Amino acid sequence: MATSSSSQLSKLVKSQYMELPQGEKVQAMYIWIDGTGEGLRCKTRTLDSEPKSIEDLPEWNFDGSSTYQSEGSNSDMYLIPSAMFRDPFRKDPNKLVLCEVLKYNRKPAETNHRVTCQKIMQMVEDQSPWFGMEQEYTILGTDGHPFGWPSNGFPGPQGPYYCGVGADKAYGRDIVEAHYRACLYAGVQICGTNAEVMPAQWEFQVGPCEGIEMGDHLWVARFILHRVCEDFGVVVSFDPKPIPGNWNGAGCHTNFSTKAMREDGGLKYIEESIERLGKRHSYHIRAYDPKGGLDNARRLTGHHETSNIHEFSAGVANRGASIRIPRAVGQEKKGYFEDRRPSANCDPYAVTQALIRTCLLNEEGDEPADY
Repeated sequence: MATSSSSQLSKLVKSQYMELPQGEKVQAMYIWIDGTGEGLRCKTRTLDSEPKSIEDLPEWNFDGSSTYQSEGSNSDMYLIPSAMFRDPFRKDPNKLVLCEVLKYNRKPAETNHRVTCQKIMQMVEDQSPWFGMEQEYTILGTDGHPFGWPSNGFPGPQGPYYCGVGADKAYGRDIVEAHYRACLYAGVQICGTNAEVMPAQWEFQVGPCEGIEMGDHLWVARFILHRVCEDFGVVVSFDPKPIPGNWNGAGCHTNFSTKAMREDGGLKYIEESIERLGKRHSYHIRAYDPKGGLDNARRLTGHHETSNIHEFSAGVANRGASIRIPRAVGQEKKGYFEDRRPSANCDPYAVTQALIRTCLLNEEGDEPADY
C-alpha cells in the first residue's frame, strides 16, 4: 500500500510543538478553490486576536499564476473571507476561513461560482430553499491504486461492501471516523456517513443547509477530508468514475426542497419542479461537473444505479432515474426530491443555483439568465 513520506514522520514529535501556548495570537487558514474548479488551496496568516465574525478577517492575496488562475505578468488575486469555521487540526482559537477569489480588477475569478450563487439565493430566500448533499469519494494510495485493493488484481465483486462491517468489507474506516469528528468540531453541518457499494468508496452527507450555506459547508467538509487523508498518508479522490468497468462511480446526490414543498400538499410543487427540470436537462448536465458534463459522461451510463446522461427520467424510489422522489414523500404528499445527476467533483455553488434557477425562477433554455 503506497502511502506518503510525510505520514511516516513522527506525530508524537509534532504534538510536542502543537501543545506549545500561542499567546493571544490566532492562526487563520485561508482556503480557496483553484482554477480547476475542483482543487483546493490554502495558506495561513497570524491574527492579533480571535475573530468573532467574517468582518474581523482581513482580505488577502495570492499568486494566481501558480493556481491556474492568472498569468505571471499580472498574477495577484484577492482572497475575500466568506465563511469561518473552527480549525480541527490546530484547535481553538484557530480558524478555517473559506474565501471567494477575485481577479486583479475585483471581478470574480472564472471558478468563483459563489458570487452568483449568493445573488440567486437572496432572490428566493422567502421560499427557504433547503439542500442536503451526499458526497461520495474514493480512498486511494499515493500511487492512485484504491486503498486496500490487492496490488495485482481486484477485490471480490460488489455486494458485501455497502454499509459493510468487518476488515474484509470496510476499507479505511479510521479516515471516515476522523473526518466525521473533525467536521463536527469545525461546525460543519455533517449529518451522516456510510460505506459505499465499491470497496474503498465512502459517502458523507451534509445538510440540511439553507441557501448559500450548502456550498460553504460542503467545500469545507471536502477540505477537511483532504487534510485528514494527508495525515494518514493517503489520497481522497472525487473522480466520478475512478475505476472503469463493473464498479460503481461516485456522485453527489442533491436533495432539495422549499417551504411550500415541505408543507401539506407540497407534492404538487415537487412535481412542477421536476417538470421544469425535464425541459432543461442539458443545462443541468453542463452545470453538474467542472468539465461541462465530460466527467459525468463516464459515470451516467444507465448502469450502476445511475440514469443515462442523454435522457431525463423521474420516479418514486427509483435509483436509476435522474430525479428520485423518496417513497415516504410519495406517501405523505410532501417533502423533497433528490437530483441524482451531480458528479462527486461538482461545485455545490453551481449545482444549488442551477436548481433554484430552473425550479423557482422558472428559467428556460440552455443558458443561465443574468440578473
